[in-house]
Amino acid sequence: MKKSYLYILKCSDGTYYTGVTSNLGNRIQEHAEGKYPSSYTFWRRPVVLVFYSEFTCIKIAIEKEKQIKKWSRAKKEALIEENYHLLPNLAKKKFQ
Repeated sequence: MKKSYLYILKCSDGTYYTGVTSNLGNRIQEHAEGKYPSSYTFWRRPVVLVFYSEFTCIKIAIEKEKQIKKWSRAKKEALIEENYHLLPNLAKKKFQ
């Protein structure tokens, strides 16, 4: 069974980039070297891998990537810092 990886990079400007790949080491190296000049991370190097998760189904990895891309910065940071208990409350919209 082929493995897939969901990963989060922290960019030099403090933003986060979320992606999916079947070869994590190779993909991180491509980001670090700036292989794709039109990519989000090209002008935001250096990048640091701050989170990854392994999947056996690429479809689920892609679903999770799309979900995480919609998350707030605070919720992404709770995931990165393994503060899983904070995730449900960070999903709630705050009304004023």
